[in-house]
Amino acid sequence: MKLVLFERNSSISPGVLTPEGVVDISQVAPPMATPQAKMESIIDGYDELRARLQKLAESEQAIPLDQVRLRPPLSRPSKILCCIANYWEHAQREARPLNMFMKNPDAVIGPGDTVRLPDFTVPWMFMHEAELGVVLRGPARGVSQANWRSAVFGYTAMMDITGRGEGRSTWGRGTWIGKSFDTFCPIGPCIATADEIEDPNDLWVQFWNDGQLRHNYNTDDMEHRVPELVEFASRTLTLRSGDLICCGTNHEGLGPVQDGETLEMLIHGIGRLTVKVEDPLKRSWERGIYMGQDSVNHEAVRRNRPQEAHLLRET
Repeated sequence: MKLVLFERNSSISPGVLTPEGVVDISQVAPPMATPQAKMESIIDGYDELRARLQKLAESEQAIPLDQVRLRPPLSRPSKILCCIANYWEHAQREARPLNMFMKNPDAVIGPGDTVRLPDFTVPWMFMHEAELGVVLRGPARGVSQANWRSAVFGYTAMMDITGRGEGRSTWGRGTWIGKSFDTFCPIGPCIATADEIEDPNDLWVQFWNDGQLRHNYNTDDMEHRVPELVEFASRTLTLRSGDLICCGTNHEGLGPVQDGETLEMLIHGIGRLTVKVEDPLKRSWERGIYMGQDSVNHEAVRRNRPQEAHLLRET
């Protein structure tokens, strides 16, 4: 099932995304005050609600997408945990240590929204990172890799918009501040429930900037796979329903985002997310791909995972 939050007549409601449009499920979902609380209540009660939601999705007439506005399926997660790197790239042959940072929950925007670059000068280029987002069900603490599915509700698409360049640690050490401007976390268009995705480490991720294909990779290339990410995060933190783990990106194809551009992301099996970019300062960088120019394969999904890593997985 693909769950969404949608706006119609100035009201935000939960729905199920179908090929025909959106089916309103407000009559089944618990009434809650905020959009985030609406989705969290569905996550918490999904086992009991699932049959009724499925019946509604199959029997009720869908509202065409051009008559609604899709909102981020998680409007303000209590935690957004993002992996640092986490993909086999170029000629790399040893996995880097797993690490994460926290991204500002107020950075979340949804389909059709606008990424707004800061209205003051910083010595950074602003770039895209297209990632798989793991939507959590909690409370979950100390979850083992063997039991990872117990803490996973579903999956979504996420763009980690990033300030990258000199002095990013000036306001505070690490990567957090350059990634946490308001609007720097587009997510959506939906949450595909876990039963829709057989293996989160076998998904095709693509990203276009004004029609130019930049990211084109498979989540099989993660250095540290989804079960390990859940174990790592829950070892330190209590994971709550509606929290998000973002799995990192393959940096091959990385490039700038700038004023007037359209960013489009597709995770096959989940959905397509499109946003605009606005820059009040009208900064300009040379358009194109900045990393992995010699290794980006625009015709097929390139895998960089070392053969020994594939063999280890198979055994």
